[in-house]
Amino acid sequence: MDFLRKGRLMRNPLFLIPLLFCVPGYSQLTLERAVHQAMSQYPAVRASLQQVSAAAAGINLARTSYLPRADFLGQVNRATHNNIFGMLLSQSVISPISGPVLGTNSHESVWGSGVGVLVSWEPFDFGLRRANVGIAESARNIANAQVAVTQLQAGIAAADAYLTIVAAQQTVVAARAGVERARVLNQSIETLVKNELRPGAEASRSRAELALAETQLIQGEQAVDVGRAALAQVLGVPPQSITVESESLLKLPPEIPGEAAAISQHPLAMAQSAAIEEVKAREKALDRSYYPRFNLEGTTYARGTGIQATGMTGGAASGLGPNIQNWGVGVCVTFAAFDIPSIRARKQIEHYRELAETARYDQVLQDLNGQVEKAKATLAGTRRVAQNLPIQLEAARATEQQASARYKAGLTTIVEVAEAERILTQTEIDDALARLSVWRALLAIAAAQGDLKPYVDQVSLAR
Repeated sequence: MDFLRKGRLMRNPLFLIPLLFCVPGYSQLTLERAVHQAMSQYPAVRASLQQVSAAAAGINLARTSYLPRADFLGQVNRATHNNIFGMLLSQSVISPISGPVLGTNSHESVWGSGVGVLVSWEPFDFGLRRANVGIAESARNIANAQVAVTQLQAGIAAADAYLTIVAAQQTVVAARAGVERARVLNQSIETLVKNELRPGAEASRSRAELALAETQLIQGEQAVDVGRAALAQVLGVPPQSITVESESLLKLPPEIPGEAAAISQHPLAMAQSAAIEEVKAREKALDRSYYPRFNLEGTTYARGTGIQATGMTGGAASGLGPNIQNWGVGVCVTFAAFDIPSIRARKQIEHYRELAETARYDQVLQDLNGQVEKAKATLAGTRRVAQNLPIQLEAARATEQQASARYKAGLTTIVEVAEAERILTQTEIDDALARLSVWRALLAIAAAQGDLKPYVDQVSLAR
């Protein structure tokens, strides 16, 4: 069960698949297996894991900025060779021409060619590249945190659907007992009415009570089917293959004082904390964007042209092959001075984003603490109700028996018997649901604390 701990589960949850995969061949599906399968097989969990992989690939991409850059060029052109004096501002329309001004204005064209390579590398960057890698790592940490959040939500949904099925099944059990009691009473009254020992109105009332009990049974069976469909949706299996184990959940769980988990370790809190760290990583990268950029550059190239400096042109193929070579090495320093105001503005944006994410983090902790306290209060109340209901159930059974005896003795009407039977059926349902409500309250505490392992362990011990 240690693999349910958030750290290990977040790193490698898929190893649960061969152990926990649920198929129709299983005789019963335990709550533990349902939770485990949901946390490992739910499509949203698999999608979150792939997002982690994508974020990890983003880190590798950011690290490629440490590598040198090499650009290769090769071209052949056929163009005129007229060149003029004068400056031309930087633009992307007019192609530059190198060489002396020949004073010509001819449409005659020659071949030109060129090949070359430029290698550039940034030897130091004042920590900018490392800061960009940190941003990518923060994105991966957020994706990892979201995996834990998704797994927790899937596990909670599976456990809640499982408890819903058990509750619906217990409702069906009590409703069937109520139908049987109503049927026996109806048969008895029908006999008495036929023998003119009771008025016909009582037969009509008993048939109405029987129909009411059967309606309650139908509603209970419908709730079982809906619960199976909800659990099947989380587990990805056919609803018909789900048979739950309910015996352990019909026992009142012992009051085990559990160690309260730190709210800051809840997956939602950890995901929000990761969001804060991502903003801080972007601020760190902006802090290092003020510095100049240094690049070591080395180039070698060769060019060919079909015209000489004297204006003489060569043969038909002259210039197709590069024939003049050059090389060079140097350091290029760039400093975008007028980017400083925009960088400061971006830093201010990130600062306010950090404050917003911090406020959301405080809100998450506040909400989780409130959920824990409400769940604890609910647990205390449901335990008291569950402990009191056996007394109520015993009294309801005694009342039903006494009402039946009084009716048979002719001391009361069918109304009192029908009321006693309805109270008994409802009390039987409430008695079963009260114990399940305790388990549901324990689930709410585990969900608010962000760790289902103690809850799953407690269910296993109850078995």
